[in-house]
Amino acid sequence: MPPVTTEQLAALRHIDTPTVANAIERFDIRPRVDGFAGWELRCAFPEIGTTVGYALTCTADSTTNSRADERGLLRLWEALEKAPQPSVLVIKDIGPEPNRSCHMGEVMATTAKAFGAVGCVSDGGLRDVMEVRALGGFQYFCPGFVASHGNPVICDINVEVTVAGLAVCPGDLLHGDVNGIVVVPASVAARVADEAARVREMERELLEFVRKPGLTVEKLRRFRERFTH
Repeated sequence: MPPVTTEQLAALRHIDTPTVANAIERFDIRPRVDGFAGWELRCAFPEIGTTVGYALTCTADSTTNSRADERGLLRLWEALEKAPQPSVLVIKDIGPEPNRSCHMGEVMATTAKAFGAVGCVSDGGLRDVMEVRALGGFQYFCPGFVASHGNPVICDINVEVTVAGLAVCPGDLLHGDVNGIVVVPASVAARVADEAARVREMERELLEFVRKPGLTVEKLRRFRERFTH
């Protein structure tokens, strides 16, 4: 079962991803250098705001001409139909030319959305950018866009993958916006929104302090003795 309630998911959607990342740090349950994706995963539709969903993971290859899959995408749609919602498709490219790969476009995104997905994260390419933007509420995170779908094949489904340095397991709760993506640990997911509110308040106090005239390093040092980030 999903580790958080509908109300807690809604609260997370109203928080930016950097603040969520800061809140997770305060639980001290993983190294600060883990749990987030690198800068190569770019948010295609910043206007959507925050995307929150449970990962449905798979590997895929679109740049090997000889690879085939008789069942096509049906295995993926079967898994998505059973997955916790909202879902985020996480597609790990395993082909020989990832910079020419393409794993999702208008038809696939429309189908995924119909099955409860709210976005796609991939270290390969995506396409049909304007058409997917027009869907509303379906986010892309990827390194870039590719015009042709090549020879797309979904390989393994519901496996642990790593995309842009972010390790993702099936069912992980993902939180992403224009700033990037993090995995929200299940053990603290229900408490992250409340902790994020405390982080925001601390940052508000700090910003108000540094904006006052007459700031000195000594004043800042004394203030920061009670401020942790």
